[in-house]
Amino acid sequence: MNRLRLRAEEGFTLIELLVVIAIIGILAAIAIPQFAAYRRRGFDSDVKSNVKNATTAQEAYFVDKNTYTSTVADLTTTRGFRQSVNVGITAAGTASGFVVGGTAIAGCSASTGIWTFDSTTGLITGTQCG
Repeated sequence: MNRLRLRAEEGFTLIELLVVIAIIGILAAIAIPQFAAYRRRGFDSDVKSNVKNATTAQEAYFVDKNTYTSTVADLTTTRGFRQSVNVGITAAGTASGFVVGGTAIAGCSASTGIWTFDSTTGLITGTQCG
């Protein structure tokens, strides 16, 4: 009787181990692409947030100067705009309107992660991070 009980408690079989490894592999195959998609959306959100904040700073600049600026430095010095580390911001302004552009410096492939706000349309348009 003791001999049967000891034999049943020896450990896992090779098939049990292979099944567990297969399940972990399937879960990893599902999770890794999802993680990459979440990361790309995070880069897009960072750029869009910077563009919106620069737009607010442009409006604050207009209230003081009655024109829009074409330099980002004018937005950061006294208007409260703080640019993220991995985002490049450009500004182009005239007396009647402005365009603010943002680009993800890291994390996106070439020609993606670029977003622009145009004051004439009031919309943020661009290319998603890829």
